Amino acid sequence: MASTEVKVRMNPREGFQTVITAGKQTLLADEPVSLGGTETGMSPYELLLSSLGACTAMTLKMYIDRKQLPVEAIDVHLTFERIKPEDCEGCTPEEIDGKEQIQHISRLITITGDLTEEQRERLQYIATRCPVHVTLHSHPHVEDALILQKAV
Repeated sequence: MASTEVKVRMNPREGFQTVITAGKQTLLADEPVSLGGTETGMSPYELLLSSLGACTAMTLKMYIDRKQLPVEAIDVHLTFERIKPEDCEGCTPEEIDGKEQIQHISRLITITGDLTEEQRERLQYIATRCPVHVTLHSHPHVEDALILQKAV
């Protein structure tokens, strides 16, 4: 399987603005002014939600194209918040066991098109198969290393 590589660079003396490079693409991340940033880019959580939303829409499009479904638009609205375990209606006991807070992502998918109930249910299932969704649910292993360089 091909790997994905992203490079991130920040000059901490210049605030929170961060340059993100992936292949030929470059974008900025930043924090809101209320947190000391300049809002020149999306926040890290906005980028996370963007990844899930884009992957969801792309995965649905592939299925819609393959099945030639009459769909005119796919909209994905996502929110992130930290909630109390007792406020998490869809959480399993394992997800809330011993936690003071739950990191909760809400994903609302709107499909515009003339679909049957069976097709709608299948699209809802297909959305759960988007690779970013699968990764988030798999508790991925993150390997960290810190390299110190002397300033020149």
